[in-house]
Amino acid sequence: MRANTTIPQEGTLDVFDVIIIGGGLAGLCNAIHLSKFGTKVLLIEKNEYPKHKVCGEYISNEVLPYLNFLEINPFDFGAVKIDNFELSTTKNKRIEAKLPLGGFGISRFQLDFVLSEKAKKNGVNILQDAVVNTLFKEDLFLVTTKNNNVFSAKICIGSFGKRSLLDIKMDRDFIQKKAPYLGVKIHVKGNFPEDLVALHNFKGGYCGVSKVENNAINLCYITSYAAFKKHKNINDFQENVVFKNKFLKQIFKQTSPIFENPLSISQISFETKKPVENHMIMCGDSAGMIHPLCGNGMSMAIQSAQIASKLILNYLKGTQTTRHQLEKSYIRQWNKQFKWRLKAGHFIALLFRKDKIAAMMLQLLKKFPSLLTIIIKHTHGKPIDN
Repeated sequence: MRANTTIPQEGTLDVFDVIIIGGGLAGLCNAIHLSKFGTKVLLIEKNEYPKHKVCGEYISNEVLPYLNFLEINPFDFGAVKIDNFELSTTKNKRIEAKLPLGGFGISRFQLDFVLSEKAKKNGVNILQDAVVNTLFKEDLFLVTTKNNNVFSAKICIGSFGKRSLLDIKMDRDFIQKKAPYLGVKIHVKGNFPEDLVALHNFKGGYCGVSKVENNAINLCYITSYAAFKKHKNINDFQENVVFKNKFLKQIFKQTSPIFENPLSISQISFETKKPVENHMIMCGDSAGMIHPLCGNGMSMAIQSAQIASKLILNYLKGTQTTRHQLEKSYIRQWNKQFKWRLKAGHFIALLFRKDKIAAMMLQLLKKFPSLLTIIIKHTHGKPIDN
């Protein structure tokens, strides 16, 4: 899909202020933010909008002020207000809590499309293509695509998701390590509280449940590939593992699927990544992934765009005098906003993988409910001033 602005023909070179590789939440928010201030932006996305993605589809309200700044109101497009949280363990013990900030549910199918339309309206060049190589030379980026287009820009933003061929080409540290997780998502119709996001644990994984637009319920779970491969297929795995959690069994059995088949994604990794790699500013999952157990990856992607765009605009205006200062500032601000969240997410996920410890934690949380609110706060942030 191409935007209104003309894209150069194959084999030619065009120059932009900023090239964004990947048009998910982080890429699109960067594109909208930068284009608001007259920046010449090219966004390269391999998929056509709209498209469903494996995602929890719950977003913390911490991003609402920024989305308002981008002139996007998710509730205009069917987003569902969420105030309550429910957690269950593999032993079918349950605890409930109020979400300190609250949040909303909206599908990636809907939100990515809305953001892409806004980006085009702002004059962003959107090219449906795949980037095959990037080269940083003489303080400029050269970006080559599968269709033999070559583009140049002062700044390049990497927002190409959890795992990409570009990660391999850039020889990023995390790509050398195992990516042992598998994600599965389906939308269903049925009865589920509109104001609730639930997180139900099963042996080897956990499943998030929440409403999105059009009265659909999003079911998205993650498990270790080692646990999954012991079974014939997704249905067999669900029947024999996922449904050991009685709450999940009830939801799956008493709803009807909207998708013809579940969506799945493999090779998910939660290894530490660098926010800047070979002078490329990394945003969203390209910079780091929080465990879905903590349910806040979408807001992190959106906020990473806010941080990056503000710094990039200063750099392009000459306020940030050197590239080194730009990169150093982004790393510092990214770490300040997200580093503790990622560590907390890793630790919490580790504890819940151990049945005995998870059961003890639940008993502790039942005695002291305020502790759950504290845990939620540690995996969520505060709105960043525009």
